[in-house]
Amino acid sequence: MAISLGILTISDRASAGVYEDISGPAIIDLLKTYIKNDWQSVYKIIPDDRSGIETALIEMSDRDSCCLIVTTGGTGPAKRDVTPEATEAVCEKMLPGFGELMRSVSLQYVPTAILSRQTAGIRGQSLIVNLPGKPKSIKECLEAVFPAIPYCLDLIGAPYLDCDAEVIQVFRPKKS
Repeated sequence: MAISLGILTISDRASAGVYEDISGPAIIDLLKTYIKNDWQSVYKIIPDDRSGIETALIEMSDRDSCCLIVTTGGTGPAKRDVTPEATEAVCEKMLPGFGELMRSVSLQYVPTAILSRQTAGIRGQSLIVNLPGKPKSIKECLEAVFPAIPYCLDLIGAPYLDCDAEVIQVFRPKKS
């Protein structure tokens, strides 16, 4: 049976069809290179609306059984950027180290990375990770945090992610 992974693009304009979503597909393409398991994506594009984001995250976690939910968009300081607040509202535990690492990596490229508010958290057996909205930044940030994701999923009782070591080096402690 295929593992379900959630990809949630949060954008008023992409959800309205003003422009094509390139961020969600960029995440899917990266995950295809990282993960060797048979998996399927649960992919949605929704507006920057906190209650809508919360509903989508809950559905992806609880109904669709996505062990990993990766969001893109809505992590800046603008008034409509509410993805971190929605994520925190639906999670039992927050993992601030994800956001700290992503900002640290992004600061190597742009000084405005300090404006980014990405985070991550746990809801049941789902890990939710907020990524920025631009494909270049998505790649930089996902490459930085992904090595910890499979082990995090192990710790919360989610399905085992088998990853391609030639593409991404993940960390799991050696069994003693």
